[in-house]
Amino acid sequence: MAVLGKLIAGLGGFGGLGAGLLYASSLSSDRKAVVQAAQKISETVTVAKRENPTVSQNTSEDQPHITKWDYNWDRRDPACTVQPSKGGADDERFKREVAEKKPKATRHLFLIRHGQYNLDGRTDKERVLTEKGVEQAKMTGKRLAALNFPYQLLARSTMTRAQQTADHILNQIKPLPVQDDRMLEEGAPCPPEPPNFGYSPSSHEYFQDGSRIEAAFRNYVHRADVSQTKDSHEIIVCHGNVIRYFVCRALQLPPEAWLRIDLRHASITWLCVAPSGVVFLRSLGDSGHLPPKLIT
Repeated sequence: MAVLGKLIAGLGGFGGLGAGLLYASSLSSDRKAVVQAAQKISETVTVAKRENPTVSQNTSEDQPHITKWDYNWDRRDPACTVQPSKGGADDERFKREVAEKKPKATRHLFLIRHGQYNLDGRTDKERVLTEKGVEQAKMTGKRLAALNFPYQLLARSTMTRAQQTADHILNQIKPLPVQDDRMLEEGAPCPPEPPNFGYSPSSHEYFQDGSRIEAAFRNYVHRADVSQTKDSHEIIVCHGNVIRYFVCRALQLPPEAWLRIDLRHASITWLCVAPSGVVFLRSLGDSGHLPPKLIT
């Protein structure tokens, strides 16, 4: 009965019905008693379910909520870009056109946060990289060069700290086209959840910045065009809030979760957009290429 008492207590009493932990003693002398106790509990639970049918029903609290992947998140799902089938013989036409629209390449996006900068600057022009920020940017450039991907483009925010970070990266890799984009500037994507009382932009800032950052996401994060035959690799140098929002949106996570993520200066976040529209996060805020003294 002592063993039975332990088992019942582990289950939170008979009323708990499985809320606790059922365990068995490792002592051979206890095994028979454990089996008998488990049988007794099983019989009791069966009787309880019979008397109260709701006990055996799964509730929404019992099961995790599964959200299905939206394959048309970028509005480029081939099945949604052709005329729907009318049925019958038209099914063959539909399948053929969908096959013709299917992308063939994967897009790799390397999202780089700028290096450490002067927080005391009153204007953007004064918020230049610190000496440590310069070293961080150089190290990140060397890391990107070591990865040895055939980068096709470097897009960067027009804010000073991002421009300078990109310049130091460009000095470390092979020449490639550069695109300056104001849409990548830092801002307030959306009100975070849970709220962070140390971060409280005004409602109009969320309204203005949020639409801009969402537009930047739609511009840069999407599956490859059907005309693209080889995988592409693009570098985007921007800001912590922008990158965190991009990651949440790309993985179809709640956008308001962006502030739960922390990113180091000059870190690398690597997103892959597959031809199917599925997005993979290869790395998030990777700063392993920086020595400890440069991690901020």
